[in-house]
Amino acid sequence: MDHKFVAQLMAFNAERIRALLEGLSPEQARWRPDPGSWSLLEVINHLYDEEREDFRVRLSIILSDPEQPWPPIDPGGWVTERRYNERDMGRSLRGFLDERQASLEWLDGQESPNWEAVCETPFGTIRAGDMLASWASHDLLHMRQLVELHYAIILDSVKPYKVDYAGSW
Repeated sequence: MDHKFVAQLMAFNAERIRALLEGLSPEQARWRPDPGSWSLLEVINHLYDEEREDFRVRLSIILSDPEQPWPPIDPGGWVTERRYNERDMGRSLRGFLDERQASLEWLDGQESPNWEAVCETPFGTIRAGDMLASWASHDLLHMRQLVELHYAIILDSVKPYKVDYAGSW
């Protein structure tokens, strides 16, 4: 695996995420289309915590000490427990971008990593390469979520007008 390519993709993803989140009012950042959905602010705080407490930490364990237990995480619970929707968008975005930069520097410092290194987890075996690929893919899943939230915001903001002429989603 060319981890330098994946790291470059992750750097581009961070800029794409930044572009999707700049210039929002606090109300837009906190808006949810329904009680079961996340807001834009909750998504970026999820990405921020995942960056510092999940992917980099767990990939490091797989590469350096695969017998070490993974620290527990609760991404779904953190949304309410850590009060993501009460945070400031600018600080949250900056925190994510800073952590992503630290991750990229960490990845750049990995010399000849063993992407076939494996770790047994409660959900099965995972290789270091699987974790890195999942990390970059996780960005894309949440970028899609951010775009969907922007779409829902425009639909809500222009009522009673419709966006049908734009095409189908």
